[in-house]
Amino acid sequence: MRLEPTLLDRLRGSSRPAWARSLLIRRVAAAVLAAIGVTSAVVAGREPTQQLVYVAAHDLTPGTTLAATDLTTRQIASDSLPAGTASHIDEISGHTVTGPIRAGEILTATRLLNSRLPQSLLHRDDARLVPVEPAGSAVIGLLRVGDVVDVLSENRSDTADLRDDPRATAVLARSAVVALISTAAGQNRGDGGRVLLLAMPEHDAHIVAGTTLTAPITLVFH
Repeated sequence: MRLEPTLLDRLRGSSRPAWARSLLIRRVAAAVLAAIGVTSAVVAGREPTQQLVYVAAHDLTPGTTLAATDLTTRQIASDSLPAGTASHIDEISGHTVTGPIRAGEILTATRLLNSRLPQSLLHRDDARLVPVEPAGSAVIGLLRVGDVVDVLSENRSDTADLRDDPRATAVLARSAVVALISTAAGQNRGDGGRVLLLAMPEHDAHIVAGTTLTAPITLVFH
């Protein structure tokens, strides 16, 4: 295949004025730029889908039971919403706040005490919430919502001696997640009245709940 221009091609090229070739190039470039401009305008003018969501009207503290005065609405782009965003008043009104929430923060299921909270914290369908009041309750002041702890108690075996027998300590649950730290009770009755809600698997929850009826428990931080 012959790739070199023929003599006729050279004559045709030389006979075409330089200004004509330059004009053609400018017209092609202008057409390309115009197409880019139109495409950019269409993309820029395409508004993202908006969704009405509920946000905190003011700073909220853990243990607050949400009322209408605690909430306000805002239009937020749907593609920027966090998972579990509350879009209906019934999903959040009357529920208890589990951790500090700043004014303007979007309300999500993981920040409120509800039936889905333990499942969302542990990613298990059999997750349950257990209220506990640990011995040496000063440790509660060191905890934050979302912290992971092990739950231990005295082993009531007749052969166990708390002073020198490691079997005297029983591990009731491992990797429990702090779901709520009460504050109101502590203000009225001292630190000894503060209660934790821990999320853990159902089997562990039953053991912990039963043990707290007869024996003190303590926590090990992860």
